[in-house]
Amino acid sequence: MFIPLHDTNSLKHIKVQYVTIGLIAINIVIWLMTGPLASQNFANATVLGLGYIPALAFDYAQLEPSLVLVPESATYVTYAFLHTDFWHLASNMLFLWVFGDNVEDALGHFRYLVFYLLCAAAGALTHGLVETSSEAPLIGASGAISGVVAAYLMLHPKVRVWVLVFFRIPLPLPAFIPLVLWILQQFVMFALEPRGAISWGAHVGGILAGLILVVVLRRRGVPLFDRTLVTPKAVVPVTAPVTTLEQQKPPPRRPPTPWGRPS
Repeated sequence: MFIPLHDTNSLKHIKVQYVTIGLIAINIVIWLMTGPLASQNFANATVLGLGYIPALAFDYAQLEPSLVLVPESATYVTYAFLHTDFWHLASNMLFLWVFGDNVEDALGHFRYLVFYLLCAAAGALTHGLVETSSEAPLIGASGAISGVVAAYLMLHPKVRVWVLVFFRIPLPLPAFIPLVLWILQQFVMFALEPRGAISWGAHVGGILAGLILVVVLRRRGVPLFDRTLVTPKAVVPVTAPVTTLEQQKPPPRRPPTPWGRPS
């Protein structure tokens, strides 16, 4: 529906979004190691060993011991660092880059990391509850990213966000317009295709977790639904011309003339 390009929301509590940058870097490195730089056998083994497989989580199946890379419970998080291809990775990381920094700013570095991982886990759990016997691995950061989007909406609904609508029309819109539409799309698609090729359940689980966790984990004093309007940097407000003290002095009085007072 839309692609986020840039927001006009500056950081207020932190100088650099270290966690957001770190998460993006880790996702890129893991994608390179399990994708373009890996053999097909290694890539498949990694997906099975680190991906979230509902049938394993709900004891409908067992993984071959040689493929076990982490404890089964850890896959509720590890799946979120794997991606199928470049575009899958790029779309998730773009959403994280545009919206993650301000959520990190509102929560603080450590709590934001906890928030991100919990949203990922909530996405996996929701996916698993919908498809308990599925043996297909769930991979991708979409559950965690959905939580970040939901938190941003709760924090900064009126901030202007540049988005690419229908993949071709750039528009500056208040954040609540594209984000509410995006969230509604996830719920609609989940209702229509709960077991589709895309795990809409993971998106919905991440959204619900994000809406709840941002209320609990945000810094003290950080408001929800911030009403401060942030003007895009390209817009310069028009102000009255500055006058000097000399210009502010009243004009000198002229002496009266025989014909009356000067007008």
